[in-house]
Amino acid sequence: MAWSDCENDLIVADYFAMLRMELRGEAYVKAHRRRALLPLLDGRSESSIEFKHQNISAVLLGLGEPWIEGYKPAANFQDSLVDAVLRALGAQSGWTLDHMRSQGAMRMREDALSGFWFGPPPTLSNAAAPITPADLAAVSRRVDVAARDAENRALGEAGEAFIFDLERMRLRDAGKRHLADRVRWVSRDEGDGAGFDIASFDERGRERLIEVKTTNGWERTPFHVTRNELAVADAHRNTWVLARLHDFARSPRGFELRPPLQNHVALTPTTFLASLI
Repeated sequence: MAWSDCENDLIVADYFAMLRMELRGEAYVKAHRRRALLPLLDGRSESSIEFKHQNISAVLLGLGEPWIEGYKPAANFQDSLVDAVLRALGAQSGWTLDHMRSQGAMRMREDALSGFWFGPPPTLSNAAAPITPADLAAVSRRVDVAARDAENRALGEAGEAFIFDLERMRLRDAGKRHLADRVRWVSRDEGDGAGFDIASFDERGRERLIEVKTTNGWERTPFHVTRNELAVADAHRNTWVLARLHDFARSPRGFELRPPLQNHVALTPTTFLASLI
């Protein structure tokens, strides 16, 4: 029997309550919360509630949002569940940023920075997707996840700040304080037109031009690249690098991509310049 909008809203609200606790590191018992939901729903079993929680994880995966780690994403969900998740997200816009702020400016936390390392790109790790590409498309076609991340200026600035601090710390730890002091946050101090966000160095003093792309979603969440960024990447192939941060609200992880980007990603045109004829 299909879940009603009321049932979907109830279970999504409960899911988000658990997710907030998980992100804050607070303990909760999933079985207790499932049993508390039972009398509010239309004769559902605990197993059906658990599977619906997994469906919500799958929807959040497709939307580029964090999900409860104990509820592995599961497909075969209704469009009405996607609508319920979108309603919940719309009612609490910026909730992951609020979480990061409550954690005391996560970008400055020494444990987040000191424990961070760039892993292999997903194209090299060969990790299987939690749900099929068709299931992902069923969710992502409802929302342009890449555009939403790109327009989330607070998220973008938090990611850039994280990489800025990371580069300075990396160089200081390597005994290159004179280089660390010269790392620049270009997009903040000089504007967005440079085609990269952070101007740093490697341990030998060679330039590192870093474009930062940040998401709260998983490693394969799509992202936008501008024509100018592609041009700068092509002109500076030996020094330009794209730093992709993912799972940022929970525990930042990342990988790096070097030009040409076409070797790593499929580039799809999304806008066109229209000139009158």
